[in-house]
Amino acid sequence: MENVLRPLIVFGGSVLLTLAIGWATDRLLRTADERSPDSPLWELLRRGRIPYQLVLCSALLRGSYDHAKLLEQHRVGLGRTLTLVLIGSAAWLAIRIAAAIVETSYSRYARAHRDAARVRRVRTQVELIMRVVSAIVIVVAIASMLLTFPAMRAAGASLLASAGILGIVAGVAAQSTLSNMFAGLQIAFGDMVRIGDTVVVDGEWGTVEEITLTFLTVRTWDERRITMPVSYFTSKPFENWSRGTPQMTGTVFWYLDHSAPIEAMREKLRDILRECPAWDGRACNLVVTDTTANTMEVRALVTAKDADDIWTVRITVRERMITWLSTEHPYALPRVNTSEAVLPPYRVPSPDHSSLRKAYEFPRTGRG
Repeated sequence: MENVLRPLIVFGGSVLLTLAIGWATDRLLRTADERSPDSPLWELLRRGRIPYQLVLCSALLRGSYDHAKLLEQHRVGLGRTLTLVLIGSAAWLAIRIAAAIVETSYSRYARAHRDAARVRRVRTQVELIMRVVSAIVIVVAIASMLLTFPAMRAAGASLLASAGILGIVAGVAAQSTLSNMFAGLQIAFGDMVRIGDTVVVDGEWGTVEEITLTFLTVRTWDERRITMPVSYFTSKPFENWSRGTPQMTGTVFWYLDHSAPIEAMREKLRDILRECPAWDGRACNLVVTDTTANTMEVRALVTAKDADDIWTVRITVRERMITWLSTEHPYALPRVNTSEAVLPPYRVPSPDHSSLRKAYEFPRTGRG
């Protein structure tokens, strides 16, 4: 009877004590969150209550298991299982706590600074740092789990002895992966590209959506995702429209007839921009930049606060100017000049070219 009651008491007591401590901790975190609604730290810490309770329960069972002398025939297996659960839940809890601290620091920084470019840079660094911390914690947890097995501890000496050779082989085999990881750190702290930046890569215009230690995702204007290694941005040139300041300057081109009213177009451009909310008012200009035998190239220069607004300004100016020209000045649109073909002058061929004479003779009308 004792062999049945003792395990039930130990297991039930550990579970009840875990639930009680977890409930009390959750109440304290909820109270702290209500008293400081501006800080997301306490709410983020509450998300780690499951790994927290796993740590408590596995620690209580591991400690009581040794003293209660339960199930002696399965002592080694149960003890090792509880140890593995304790290590895994502790790593899970450590990642949740680190994520809560990092996210809280970022939100405080974002509220204190209004510079969008600086906030995006910090966001990129925070996410990459969190990924590095998570990777380190997971590697340490897996190594600790493996060391709980005696066979792995015995093999540790031989593994350490061959660590140099294995390191060289692994470095050669994972050369591209390591280069991507270092490139990811270089992007994070070198401020080359940030999450939310507008970039042009391989002729594709889009916004940086995600940056990891190995790859980067760009969301294009038509909602496609382009995934490429981060080493691309450290080895090849690319356009970053959000570098430094998000302000943009755009151009609009028309190909018009030489009689187009340039001064009237300048006045119309100002009227269009005044009615366009996306225009930031910094600059506007309209000039003739080139000419051909049939048309001339007219360029309008406009400005906006970011890449999205400059696109709106350009299409608005292009559409409204074409509509105005077709209605008010249709002669300004490109035209193809045509005229009747002129026949070559009549010439009597020499006598020895009788075959060509017929080609130059006009048909007789019968009037002699």
